[in-house]
Amino acid sequence: MTLTPEEIRHREKMAKRKAVQDREVESKSIEKGLLAVHTGAGKGKSTAAFGMALRTLAHGGRIVVIQFIKGAWNTGERKTLERFGDQVEWHALGEGFTWNTQDRAKDIANCRMAWDQARAALKRSDVNMVILDELNIALRYDYLPIDDVLADIAARPPMQHVVVTGRNARPAMIEAADLVTEMTQVAHHFKKGVKAQAGIEF
Repeated sequence: MTLTPEEIRHREKMAKRKAVQDREVESKSIEKGLLAVHTGAGKGKSTAAFGMALRTLAHGGRIVVIQFIKGAWNTGERKTLERFGDQVEWHALGEGFTWNTQDRAKDIANCRMAWDQARAALKRSDVNMVILDELNIALRYDYLPIDDVLADIAARPPMQHVVVTGRNARPAMIEAADLVTEMTQVAHHFKKGVKAQAGIEF
């Protein structure tokens, strides 16, 4: 098969790109549990965390989900992940968004109960991933002491991954993280009058 000059240039360009990529991959040798933070005003922070959970479960791992602030909603993510049986533990310990409860003392108490569950999960070597959903919100409102939270996360088993979600991540959380992704809102259907829908929001 005869290649055109354009096809030859493309093949040479991709061969060089592959060589650079291969060298980059080969230079990495560290394997460790990561602290990943999904933050920002855009949609998809929790969804991205649950995508990582599915990867872990597909490899036979065990996950624990702790939901701060959010109530015990009957979400699609929870229904799906709980089909994995004892590979998944799910703890929804909030009572809804802070503007719904309007009770700071109750929010603090719920967050402290949730952190007790999180601390227990962070000590377990049989748990491959701990998802701390909306933890950033609890930290933003000072419902939990961030120094204690970061100390407990740092003391976890070496190969355990932790995923923290919620907008307005505190600078100390960002500094401690191995991976930080900020979701940026470009457009949102709510602004056009579209309500929350099954399969999209929950």
